[in-house]
Amino acid sequence: MLTKEYRICMPLTVEEYRIGQLYTICKHSHEVSDKGEGVEVVRNETHIDPVHGPGQLTEKRVHLSSKLPTWARAVVPRIFYVTEKAWNYYPYTITEYTCSFLPKFSIHIETKYEDNCGSSENIFGTEKSNCDQEVDFLDIAFDDIPERHYSSSEDPRCFSSVKTGRGPLKEGWRENNKPVMCSYKLVAVQFEVWGLQTRVEQFVHKVIRDVLLVGHRQAFAWVDEWYDMTLEDVRKFESQMHVATNQKVGHLET
Repeated sequence: MLTKEYRICMPLTVEEYRIGQLYTICKHSHEVSDKGEGVEVVRNETHIDPVHGPGQLTEKRVHLSSKLPTWARAVVPRIFYVTEKAWNYYPYTITEYTCSFLPKFSIHIETKYEDNCGSSENIFGTEKSNCDQEVDFLDIAFDDIPERHYSSSEDPRCFSSVKTGRGPLKEGWRENNKPVMCSYKLVAVQFEVWGLQTRVEQFVHKVIRDVLLVGHRQAFAWVDEWYDMTLEDVRKFESQMHVATNQKVGHLET
């Protein structure tokens, strides 16, 4: 198992990001979905945890078959999906990913949100023996992303928010901008297959890093779309988009 901690700062407050995160996830899921491919919402319901209190449990199936390279399609079942289960006790969340045909593969993500620039150490209370794990600071403005995901309208170095007056982001923005918050993510990737474990776990972390960068860039670039929403507004938007996305994928609501 390969574990890393990622810290991603945003020019928002933790309370603002709560709305932006929900909005961005729904909009992005809808955009990347098409018939037979994309994100199917299986359930979205309230959940009470004895430790963390009231929250939201969401289960999704991410259908990916046609996105695989040709050689992989020959060995992968046609009905192939990744299951995502997320427990949202904001500002603390847990997300787990498992694969429908790879029982030895899993991803576990714990996330905490704080109003600072990533300065909190050992926020997850990691055992001392594991405290030397890698900490990776992600910069949404100046870290490279894959060219296929680049959009000038979503570039924080170019984007300026009409409603908040924030942006474009300049060098040193994390230390100089107000407000600023940080998503702390403890990510554990496990692939227990001899001969492939190290390579696959490293590759998955690279993919996760890219996804985190792109997603957080979008959350900021779309701020004028969600900034005036209340939590009730975004929950209503979430429900509507779940139905629309399921229909787009081909899993119709009954």
